[in-house]
Amino acid sequence: MLLKTRGNLSTKALAEALGISVPAVRQHLKAQSEFVEMDEQRHRVGRPAQIWRLTPAAQSRFPDTHAELTVRLIESIEHSLGEAALNAVIADRMKETLRNYQRRLSGVTSLAGKLKRLVQIRSEEGYMAELVRDEGRWLLFENHCPICAAATHCQGFCRNELLLFQTLLGDEVEVERIEYLLEGGERCTYAISGG
Repeated sequence: MLLKTRGNLSTKALAEALGISVPAVRQHLKAQSEFVEMDEQRHRVGRPAQIWRLTPAAQSRFPDTHAELTVRLIESIEHSLGEAALNAVIADRMKETLRNYQRRLSGVTSLAGKLKRLVQIRSEEGYMAELVRDEGRWLLFENHCPICAAATHCQGFCRNELLLFQTLLGDEVEVERIEYLLEGGERCTYAISGG
């Protein structure tokens, strides 16, 4: 869970976060070798740091919204009805999601309030969302993608996610995806400023 929510971590950092010894962390990680892998980072002095990250197989250990069925349905729509029909289905889903989110953000006027509510909604949906204030802007982290299989097959979901956030937060707010899971990022991260 720490590697999922905080990204790549050293053995020492994992030990400190878990409140156990470095050897105990190594023992636990060896037992999970299918789900974690290690790189060494060399520094000018001392031993290289062991940096741990999740493997692609680890994705199966986190909530996934019926991935195989979803991908098959996407393929069926695209194959049977065409790409335009698939885009129409994705657009309809976007409209429904937007209405739901707007209803849940109703009455919240501040950007901070909207973002906190958005994080709550996204976490309920399985995105393991977090919000951090960073040098005058907000960072919205989505540490897990419960629709990763669908998004990998059809990136229209991801385009609509960015549009959804921008529409909810308004024209005076800038929303930029600065880390993208499908382009090798550890998670999806959005930088939000203005408002």
